[in-house]
Amino acid sequence: MPIEPNPRTIDMLIVGAGFSGLCMLHKARQLGLSAKVVEAAAGVGGTWYHNCYPGARVDVESMEYSFQFSEALQQEWQWTERYSPQPELLKYANHIADRFDMRRDIELNSRVTGATFDESDQRWKIVATHGKPAAPSGGRPGQHEDVLQNWSAQFLIMACGPLSSPNTPSFKGLETFEGPVLHTARWPHHSVDFAGQKVGVIGTGSSGVQSIPLIAAQASHLTVFQRTATYVVPARNAALDPTYVAAVKADYVGFRARSKQMRTGFGSDFPPRDVSALEVDAQERETQLEARWKIGGFHLLGAFRDIMTNEEANGYAAQFVRDKIQKVVKNPATAKLLLPDQIIGCKRLCVGTDYYETYNRDNVELVDVSQAPIEALTPKGLMTGGRHYAFDTLVLATGFDAMTGTLMKLDLQGLGGVSIQEKWKAGPLNYLGLTIAGFPNFFNIAGPGSTSAFTLGTLAIEHHVNWIADCIQFMKAKNYLSAVATEEAEQAWVAYVDKAAHRSLLLGCNSWYLGANIAGKPRQFMPLAAGFPSYAKRCAEVAGKDYEGFSFT
Repeated sequence: MPIEPNPRTIDMLIVGAGFSGLCMLHKARQLGLSAKVVEAAAGVGGTWYHNCYPGARVDVESMEYSFQFSEALQQEWQWTERYSPQPELLKYANHIADRFDMRRDIELNSRVTGATFDESDQRWKIVATHGKPAAPSGGRPGQHEDVLQNWSAQFLIMACGPLSSPNTPSFKGLETFEGPVLHTARWPHHSVDFAGQKVGVIGTGSSGVQSIPLIAAQASHLTVFQRTATYVVPARNAALDPTYVAAVKADYVGFRARSKQMRTGFGSDFPPRDVSALEVDAQERETQLEARWKIGGFHLLGAFRDIMTNEEANGYAAQFVRDKIQKVVKNPATAKLLLPDQIIGCKRLCVGTDYYETYNRDNVELVDVSQAPIEALTPKGLMTGGRHYAFDTLVLATGFDAMTGTLMKLDLQGLGGVSIQEKWKAGPLNYLGLTIAGFPNFFNIAGPGSTSAFTLGTLAIEHHVNWIADCIQFMKAKNYLSAVATEEAEQAWVAYVDKAAHRSLLLGCNSWYLGANIAGKPRQFMPLAAGFPSYAKRCAEVAGKDYEGFSFT
């Protein structure tokens, strides 16, 4: 592999050209820093570049799921639907890259493979493989060769996102299946036609819930393999009302300020009610839950303040959804399989359209694999429960190795040559959900230990980007070369994250929050469940105390 003779020296290297990477690049430029983004894909957009499966769309309302760093951008961009579909979200990412002239600082088709902190000059030495067209003498047109890039950067920013490393379970015989195998997190960038096809879908999380109705409408037959029944709330998606859009844009500052006071950083139009489900009678509970069901989206969990903290209150909400399922699904046996029995909300709530209605179709079959796990893939289908199910195409809607998967695949070494694999062998140690003791000048946007999994994504990103920028400005003012979290601060933060989880019902089932979807992954509740306002306050307090918990060189 050809190697670049000299390292490229810059102030900041950003890994990933999704929303986090684009936002960080914009901020770095405002600080006057030389910055580059390294992106493995052939285009910008991150999650919204790769997750282009049928039905993919955001599960937070479009008027909130956008950046706030430019009022002009907020005013000029036009969303078309309440919950924007993937093509529109990808278009938005490309619009940002073009509007702010970002592409000249983005290296596409470049994958960071390793990074080592050099203590002698307090800089990161980063290695990336870059695929570029072969020289004219290098063979047939269209061939590519990899070039090894070397970078030297004072700051290393991981902008990979918490959901970027696909989870492909190691099913026995998967390589023997003769038909196409499609993963929702790495969907091909061309039209996939399921007409006349028998399709098998494994997984009923968010991507399964979104894609199953559309696949069923095309395929001659669809078999869904379900391990855990899912709570799905209706999206009530529709074209955006121009009057509502105009009202929001007329007071975007106030709208944003109100939403920042919500635990999740969004939803100020329908704020959670400060009433216990135990303080009202059965009729009032039903009335309030029904009202939230009609609104659609995550708002159901805001019907009462204690749905996520009290098992009895949670049980009322869970039973409400189970009753809805039984009313929609006509086949009693199928309806029974679709009834979740876990705490509602301890797995990420799914927002969907016609998900349960899809199981009333004659061409859709639901197979429960919770008691009889999938035994093996075969050339023509799969075996489970002693029966063979045949299909032409397999869709893996099996989600992600969340929050830690991407970093754990890197050759990432901090002080003393300690690897990220050694550092995180028992779980993702971190401080503020932003950085890691022993890894100076290293920041992880929307990583474990932050509220990113429970917060409006763009708000979480901008909050982290602004905090990182302020920290760098502080360092520049003090002539510091490096900053690193102390182990004491890190230990205290991880304990705080654990305590916050125990105050809720989020530990009531296995979920990707715990890493439970990945075989062999340490069981640690990774995101912070304290709510965005509380988290933002704590981060501000650290900064206000000259970055308490950090050691500077």
